[in-house]
Amino acid sequence: MANESVMVLGLKETFIIRVLVKKLNDSGIDAKFVPATVNDINKSWTEQSLMTYYMETNEQISGEVLRYLSDKLRDTESQMLIIGEPDDTRQVTDSIPGDLIHKVFPRPLDNDLFVKTASMMLQRIVDGENKKRILIVDDDLSYLNLIREWLKETYKVSMANSGLQAIKWLGKNKVDLILLDHEMPITTGPQVLEMLRSEPDTKTIPVIFLTGKGDKESVMQVVALKPEGYFLKTVKKDELLEKLKEFFSLRVNNI
Repeated sequence: MANESVMVLGLKETFIIRVLVKKLNDSGIDAKFVPATVNDINKSWTEQSLMTYYMETNEQISGEVLRYLSDKLRDTESQMLIIGEPDDTRQVTDSIPGDLIHKVFPRPLDNDLFVKTASMMLQRIVDGENKKRILIVDDDLSYLNLIREWLKETYKVSMANSGLQAIKWLGKNKVDLILLDHEMPITTGPQVLEMLRSEPDTKTIPVIFLTGKGDKESVMQVVALKPEGYFLKTVKKDELLEKLKEFFSLRVNNI
């Protein structure tokens, strides 16, 4: 787990926090203390980070930090661990939604249980369980594989080479976004979108069209179908990754 780490947050680096960080490091987990400020957390955070907050008695966290943690956890679809007594941790549990808190550990801390839990959560990060899930639908296998290669480091990517295959796959799986080819044979992109919108389980899945036609008339036809957006197939890797990052960030902010 060389790239994964535990951020132990607190107002100050106490002796107990240093002991906890050492316990994690001795167990083969990269861990470090990070002051509980927005700037410090932002500088230290990566997509491989697991946040842990160690709360001392009568410790008060600023509302700005609590909002930042909540937004960051929601944005990355991850959870945090909290350590402290109920009276002290209530401020956090009342401010951060319960689905973003994996577990609250009372003091004195059971170090072995904590290390085991942190290790399990880091493994989930390694396995990509916290990544956004994208389904790419296109009849061109070469293009499918190219886009998958571009996205696989950042997202959990699945592929379907026809509209009907995509519909069947979605009957058993969930995704956060569908990248849908507009000009497929047999079952076209617009037909697939219509089928998705007609089913309760898939009608809210965001769809972005992939199109090879960039002329004004073709683009207007795509936009008229009211997808969440469209990408030209000439889009470059860096531009696609940036646009997807912006798309997911906007969706989080609009929730």
